[in-house]
Amino acid sequence: MTKVTGYLRALLLLVGITTCAQAALATQESPPTVRPSTGATLYQELGSVGLDPARVFHIRNASIEHPNLHVTFNDGTIAFTKDVLGRVTGAYFEGEGDLLLMPPNRAERASLGLFTGTPILEEQFTAAYLRFNDDTRQELEPFMYPASDAQEFFATNSAVASSLATSDALRLLLTFSRFLPAATARQPLSAYTGNDHFLHLRLSSPRRGLFDVFFDSLAVEQVSAGQLTLTPQGDFYDLWTSFSLPTRAKPGERAQSESSLSVVDISRYRIRARVTLPHELSAKTLLEVEVRQSGDRALLFELSRFLQVKEVEADGRSVEFVHNPALDGTQLARRGNDIVAVVFPEPLQAGQRLQLSFEYSGPVLSEAGGGLLYVGARGTWYPNRGLAMSQFDLQFHYPPGWTLVATGKQVPPVAEVGYSPAIPGEQVGHWVSEHAMPMAGFNLGQYVKAVAHAGQVVVDTYAAAGVERTFPQARPLPPAPPAPNPEISPAERLSQERMAMAAPPPSPSPARNAQAVADEAAHAIGFLSARLGPFPYSSLSLTQMPGGTSQGWPGLVFLSSLAFLTPHEREVLHFSPQADVLYGELMPAHETAHQWWGDLVGWRSYRDQWIGEALANYCVLMMLEREHPQQFALMMQTYRQQLLQKNKAGMELRQAGPVTLGLRLSSSKFPDAYDAIAYGRGTWLFHMLRYMLRDAASQSRTRGRKPAGDGDELFLKVLRVLQERFAGKVMTLQDVQAAFEESLPPSLWFEGHKSLDWFFDGWVNGIAIPRLQLADTKFLRKGSSVMVTGTIKQEDAPADLITSVPIYAVMGRTPVLLGRVFADGEETSFRLSAPAGAHKLLADPYQTVLTRNR
Repeated sequence: MTKVTGYLRALLLLVGITTCAQAALATQESPPTVRPSTGATLYQELGSVGLDPARVFHIRNASIEHPNLHVTFNDGTIAFTKDVLGRVTGAYFEGEGDLLLMPPNRAERASLGLFTGTPILEEQFTAAYLRFNDDTRQELEPFMYPASDAQEFFATNSAVASSLATSDALRLLLTFSRFLPAATARQPLSAYTGNDHFLHLRLSSPRRGLFDVFFDSLAVEQVSAGQLTLTPQGDFYDLWTSFSLPTRAKPGERAQSESSLSVVDISRYRIRARVTLPHELSAKTLLEVEVRQSGDRALLFELSRFLQVKEVEADGRSVEFVHNPALDGTQLARRGNDIVAVVFPEPLQAGQRLQLSFEYSGPVLSEAGGGLLYVGARGTWYPNRGLAMSQFDLQFHYPPGWTLVATGKQVPPVAEVGYSPAIPGEQVGHWVSEHAMPMAGFNLGQYVKAVAHAGQVVVDTYAAAGVERTFPQARPLPPAPPAPNPEISPAERLSQERMAMAAPPPSPSPARNAQAVADEAAHAIGFLSARLGPFPYSSLSLTQMPGGTSQGWPGLVFLSSLAFLTPHEREVLHFSPQADVLYGELMPAHETAHQWWGDLVGWRSYRDQWIGEALANYCVLMMLEREHPQQFALMMQTYRQQLLQKNKAGMELRQAGPVTLGLRLSSSKFPDAYDAIAYGRGTWLFHMLRYMLRDAASQSRTRGRKPAGDGDELFLKVLRVLQERFAGKVMTLQDVQAAFEESLPPSLWFEGHKSLDWFFDGWVNGIAIPRLQLADTKFLRKGSSVMVTGTIKQEDAPADLITSVPIYAVMGRTPVLLGRVFADGEETSFRLSAPAGAHKLLADPYQTVLTRNR
């Protein structure tokens, strides 16, 4: 039997979410005689439970089986934890074990291969810490025997097990809170037979170190595996793979779908907040909640780690809550948020309506200098359960001399019963949503206001006179040395050099350019409204935000200070041509486009988030293409180059994964991959779809048929359908594919099927950037007609990649579209008609397909 080394045992202690000496000592005491009676005591016990010295066994040839996941304990020693509410919830194993993890699709196998070098994980492990909420112990029991070294094993490993208990306490609280004491009769714990099955394995492998494997029947993606990785760029929790299993729920059980996480719907937020300079926010937030599923006693909410909850009430009565820190390296931690669990005195019932009230405060605001305050990376400022369409009613008290702008339509303030009145000199602002919105935000600064109009839409821009302390400083180029002149004395030469030195440029003042930014946003609204439908809100406010990134909220934009620079100021800061276009042309319009894509129409899950980013980006690029075609070409080329850039290991950035991996794309392998792929590749995907439809319409006119659309009309028709169909809702990738297929012309039917499976499987769920070449081209002339034949070679691509390639004939100076050919695999032969005078063929000369060709 292989023993875990002292090094690995020490590493287990270090990686554990928390190491508490008191908890380690407590685990060696006798089991508590009092069962936990509150959510807090239950959470504490789940997070500190240790091994039971009376439950140490030798185990051989035992296994845990879940779909696509098989764990075998070949030979070793296992110790189980003490009871919590009469159930064993964990174990610690040392010895020889095997893991078999089999992702079900190509994208997940590729993701697993990126981190492990293999598409199917067959891994030996020497130590394992297990947490579970079901009958796992009973399933292992037939393979267990008395251990000869029980006391030694317990003494050696008790502290390790205790240190690792905290990480799963919150998930187990969701299960076992159902069996806390309640005023009404409840189902005994032993009789619970629901489909709530949870297993977390923290495994130690000689080859891979420590990594995690999860099975959670209540999650949308039930199986996942990952590893915490420390890098100079920060800590990353690399999610190796995560996938869903086919739904096989029995009657009365929860379906394994998106709705399995929607225990409740939040229809309305009413937030009353006070801002106290320089950092403090205090608020009372009321949530109107409707319960969708019966039985739960606890709900989870996300909230900034800088905000401390003072009290939670349900229908006016105080209820328990537990504050749980986020795991290091996870996306939750990167957003600056933690989890708050609310524990109810009775099980929730489907159809039940209740009002939840949270009172909290803390230093969530950051003071950036230059008259700018923002929430920024300090997390979410109100409790929520993720993006979901809701109504918002926001009222703020804030100090004099500052301007506060929030999402929604500004209306007169209202007097609040039970809320502290305004302090003398304090300002009060009130905003309400015009329709359901996925989120709410606010910004605060010492702003100067500029106003523009786009039809009936009012566009307000708020910018400060100065910039943040961290704003990049201009570095003037040194003057060229004067030519030697022996007739000039050294003192006179020094005087000339001083006069030649450029005076330091004045500090940028965003307020000076606020009107130009307002005009740009109004122009974008006019362009986009004509193509997507009316602007979703009655007004748009753009507010200056520190840093290089921006963010769009419903009716409100946080716009980077860099977007307020004049062309001369960008030149002084030596912006690259790409950055000049990004901040000078794209960014204000891009965030404006998010009012349609992301705010009016949301996304379902992290796998769909790229759609909003790519559509907002591409709609604005269409405007850039019309007005500044050279800048459009520059940005498209930049996106392509970014995807082909190599990391230190020699891997191209595109290999981080397909757009559907969402935020998982940014990992220790590719720290900045999400932006490059979601924006870059995502933009190229819609560019390809647009020109596929555009070429099909062009061919319909050429052949004398009724045109499918005029230029971009067919593409824009699909976008308008998505806007109308999902306004105030969320959409998925499947919804987008269905909308494009509804308008798919016959010339784009692959093998006669009105389907885009070939495009979404190979391109959207793939990472290929092929190289296209024409070979063996021939011209067969018969009278006034010409028949052309040839072969398309598709290189640097999977064998099953299908690409719609436009083929042009050269006639004079302007290439003429002959048609599109489906390049299927490495080589595809084609035969097309061409007009008389054609003498050369070109494949995609206008760069409408994402390829390596220049």
